[in-house]
Amino acid sequence: MRAVVYDTYGPPDVLRIEDVARPEPKEGEIRVKVHAVAVTRGDCATRDANRNSGPAISLLSRAISGLSRPKQRILGSEFSGTVDAIGPGVVDFKPGDEVFGSTGFRFGAYAQYLVAPESARITTKPSNLSFEEAAAITDGGFYALIPLRAANVKPGARVLVYGASGAIGTAGVQLAKNYGADVTAVTETKNVELVRSLGADRVIDYTTDDFTRNSKTYDVIFDAVGKLQFGRVQGSLNEHGRFLPTDGLGNFVRALTMSRFEDKKVVFQLPPRITKDDAVLLKELVEAGKFKAIVDRTYPLERVVEAHRYVETERKVGNVVLVL
Repeated sequence: MRAVVYDTYGPPDVLRIEDVARPEPKEGEIRVKVHAVAVTRGDCATRDANRNSGPAISLLSRAISGLSRPKQRILGSEFSGTVDAIGPGVVDFKPGDEVFGSTGFRFGAYAQYLVAPESARITTKPSNLSFEEAAAITDGGFYALIPLRAANVKPGARVLVYGASGAIGTAGVQLAKNYGADVTAVTETKNVELVRSLGADRVIDYTTDDFTRNSKTYDVIFDAVGKLQFGRVQGSLNEHGRFLPTDGLGNFVRALTMSRFEDKKVVFQLPPRITKDDAVLLKELVEAGKFKAIVDRTYPLERVVEAHRYVETERKVGNVVLVL
């Protein structure tokens, strides 16, 4: 089968297409013929060993992925496709089922076929979505759902989503609204109307307004793009407010070391706790018309390098998807 592989950490050019052996499902596993796979911020960070996050995070990344070279040669985790074979003991899926989900840190989805346990974060695809749209559900959906749930967002809570037009941000706006929150979204000028269409109660254009200086305060500030530090947003949090970062060693350390007696908290869940039930929940929200996965661009598998370069511009709106 054809797959995108890499054997050394580095820029997008380290990726190449190669013929590799097709995986065979073992007991309790399914094999999926992949139709579409999202290109995520996590894929890009893993590919270059998080070198832009500093030496400490880069070393941690290599400790997980392989110190000198990648242990898993095939990236990609957020996918959609069709079950084409099942291993002994599989009861939840059958050949022909259209599915979507995530392989997580197992990766392996930049390929014509992947194998995963039936217990993984995989469920049947909403019938009203294309494969490209379905592949875009879980990256933003999971990584917005987990912190918002950890913050225990209640109806009426004032939530600010920073970076509201990316994969995680567009999901964060919709999921916060599903919790009944009053949502303020921060994005750039060209994406204001999109974010408003996703349910944001108000939108701040960061090119003309710095939310940390306008005297407004929030119960939850969700940084969907990993650009903020607690010190910058602390004054914009209400009493007992929660800051939800998605990146930053300083934020992670702060979350670990903050006293339980401190009023305002950093909530940083690592590793993220994501289950099959979360995939089912997102599917139900999609089918109920309460969640929409946004696809910015699609690329054929052969243009994976170009897709990675575009994701690294940090200008994508929603998701970038490879089509097989």
